[in-house]
Amino acid sequence: MEMLLGGKKVGARDGKVIEVYNPATGELVDTVPSAAKEDIEKAIDFAQEGKVEWAQTPLYKRCDILKKFADLIAEKREELAMMLCKETGKSLKDGRAEMARIDLMARGYAERAHHLYSDILSDAQPGMENDYFITKREPLGVVLCVVPYNFPVSLYTQKVAPALAMGNAVIIKPASDTPLTNIRLTELLLEAGVPGNAAQIVTGKGSTVGNYMVSSPKIDAVTLTGSTEVGISIAETAAKHLHHVHLELGGNDAFIVLEDADLEAAVNDVAISRSMNAGQTCAAAKRMIVHNKIKDRFAEMLVEKLNKICVGDTSDPATDIGCLINEKAAIEVEKQVQYTIDQGAKCILGGQRFNKTFFPMTVLVDVTPEMDVSKDMEIFGPVFPIIGFDTDQEAIAIANSSMYGLMSGIMSNDCKRAMKIAAKMESGGVVVGGTGNYRPPEFPFGGYKMSGLGREGISATLEEMSQLRTIVLKGFR
Repeated sequence: MEMLLGGKKVGARDGKVIEVYNPATGELVDTVPSAAKEDIEKAIDFAQEGKVEWAQTPLYKRCDILKKFADLIAEKREELAMMLCKETGKSLKDGRAEMARIDLMARGYAERAHHLYSDILSDAQPGMENDYFITKREPLGVVLCVVPYNFPVSLYTQKVAPALAMGNAVIIKPASDTPLTNIRLTELLLEAGVPGNAAQIVTGKGSTVGNYMVSSPKIDAVTLTGSTEVGISIAETAAKHLHHVHLELGGNDAFIVLEDADLEAAVNDVAISRSMNAGQTCAAAKRMIVHNKIKDRFAEMLVEKLNKICVGDTSDPATDIGCLINEKAAIEVEKQVQYTIDQGAKCILGGQRFNKTFFPMTVLVDVTPEMDVSKDMEIFGPVFPIIGFDTDQEAIAIANSSMYGLMSGIMSNDCKRAMKIAAKMESGGVVVGGTGNYRPPEFPFGGYKMSGLGREGISATLEEMSQLRTIVLKGFR
């Protein structure tokens, strides 16, 4: 497949390509261009034209185009799901699940943009009696959308749809491992009516393409989902030009299970939350903080539940979970598990990768609050470390000991007690009655501390993708 620059399919100027493999089979799926600096500059220059043309397009026309895009996604849902599974190694179940709400998400942003109204400020201070103050939301300009590999369709839509709804031009930078579905989605955007210079996709290594664009004074905003390390680097580079920056970064999300909780419900929820997408989910519960009275029983039930999850052939509809994104990722998870065992934990299920990129459901017990996995070591794989506690204050302290604060969850039959704990959790969202892996399209998703800046979701992103202008009509009364 090729890049889309100025509405045309193009290869890299120097002819270089990146090979895209199916991580589950090792099969070469396709190639994409490895953009040179000349290609990147061309995309940025097109976007400069596109931001003017698209901003001048009336809101209702922009929203109609996004709705047509949503219709095209719905028509192509199975095609997109199959392409997604091939490049990510997701199971068919996970691929279809990611595609299930994408058209609704795109349509939701368009509908909310229709109803994002301006304000008239009151004459609250002396001297303002004869003046009108009208606020108006306007585009930022050119928005660089950096899309991750773990949910490349969902997070493409969460970034691109609101940016376009608010009149911005977008340049999409997909992950090098998963560019194909993003290219196909961009083709559908153009088919729906978005001008070619207002929606472009540039493929290549992040260290080249992403860094070059972030450092350009012709970019107005950057929205990225990725690691905290990459997010900090982008924020530092963007600061030189005061780019607007929206970052959804790492998480080591806590799941507190109190002694009065429904154990079956807690085990079922955490098993689904953590196993989905082979554990490559930012908001998945990654630290199981379980009361010591029920900790052993929780571990037994969890192992029993996880043994029923089928990890394997991603082409088989009966398979529940596929592989990690590449062999490097699987090796890293294996190292982190072994490191935790070396610190004193005990592995009672799984623990070793197989077929290069696959990692089994893995349960670690005897994990203490002092271990790295209990604080800042985020394991991006299907690993379940269980940490015991005796008091509510101890559980809160363990949960808040991490530098991250994306999402969290609490299970208890005592709602008042759970709410008291929730109020003290240092995270962008707290789910009472389940894990923090909860993200409907409307949800204002984002974290505290080192988990990012800003919020993403239909209820919040339109404001993130626009800037406020105030028009003063002085003496008009």
